[in-house]
Order: sequence, then structure tokens, then C-alpha cells
Amino acid sequence: MDQVKITIALILAILLQWTLRNIAEPLAYIDFPLIIIVYAALQRDAFKAIFFGTFAGLAVDALSGGLLGSNGFSKTLIAYMVSELARRVYMDNLLLRIPVIAGACLLDDLVYYGMHRMLGQEPAGNVVVIISYTLIGTTIAGTIIYLFLDFVLVERARSKKRDVFPTRRQTRRRNPIRLSK
Repeated sequence: MDQVKITIALILAILLQWTLRNIAEPLAYIDFPLIIIVYAALQRDAFKAIFFGTFAGLAVDALSGGLLGSNGFSKTLIAYMVSELARRVYMDNLLLRIPVIAGACLLDDLVYYGMHRMLGQEPAGNVVVIISYTLIGTTIAGTIIYLFLDFVLVERARSKKRDVFPTRRQTRRRNPIRLSK
């Protein structure tokens, strides 16, 4: 059920990324699909995260009309790297997720603009300004979205876990084997 919710969140993020850049200019600097991809990668399922990264990157490339595949490659690379990091390091704390989303955003932008530069396409605008605004906007929006997703997806699991364990304290069983007399 959580996978369905994350998939719906990813589709909504792609649609928000596509529509909000036409409505308000500052919202164009928030990378909504990257936030959901990093959240999926932090769930320690590398295959799902890589699939989401590839799907979201190619969808954003197709809808934006840019260099097809550059966003797909950068988001797939980020999904793999974050899922491997989450597999090795315990990242269930929100304070640990903030630097992860910031680093993922920075690396995603560097790979994306590096591929554009490598293939001879100059980006519109100053790259340093675009990367810094995207880093700030995505980190702030990602923190808020992670709080919301943790509340929606994890809160119900916590209440179910509390119901499974009895409230009465279990007494310790005595060891039937005595070593000394």
C-alpha cells in the first residue's frame, strides 16, 4: 500500500513540476520529482528507487522539451547513490535526511548541467545561480514534504505496532537448567 502512495506522490510531483513553472517563477526552482525519488530511495528498496528515478527523469525531460535523457540519467544516478547510502547508514531521522536531500539536489544539478555542457548545449541563465536557488528551494520543500509523507505513511504503521504488543509486562522465565547446586 505504501508503494502505491509513493507512486501517486511521484506522479503528482511530475505534474507539479510541469505546471508550476508556468504559474510562478520561484516555484520552478523546486525539484519535486527529486524529493520523491530520494524519499523512495531512503526506504531501502534500490530497484524501486532506480525505477522511479528513470521514470521521473524521462517524464520531466519529455514534458520540458529539453535534452532527452539527461534528467533521466541524473535522477537514476541519484536514486542509486542514495539507496546505497541508506542501505549502509541508518537514515530514518529527519535531521539526517536534510543533508541527504541537499547533497542529492546538488549532485543532480551538477550531473544534469554537466551532461548539457558535454553535449554542447548551453543552459539558459547563470548555472551557479540556478543551482543555488534549486538547492535552497528543494531542501526546504523536501523537508516539509518529508514531514508530511512520514506523517501519512508511517503514523498508521506505528499505531498498528502498538496494538500487537500487550500492555502487560511479561515476567522473566526462570532457566530450567541449573549449573550450580
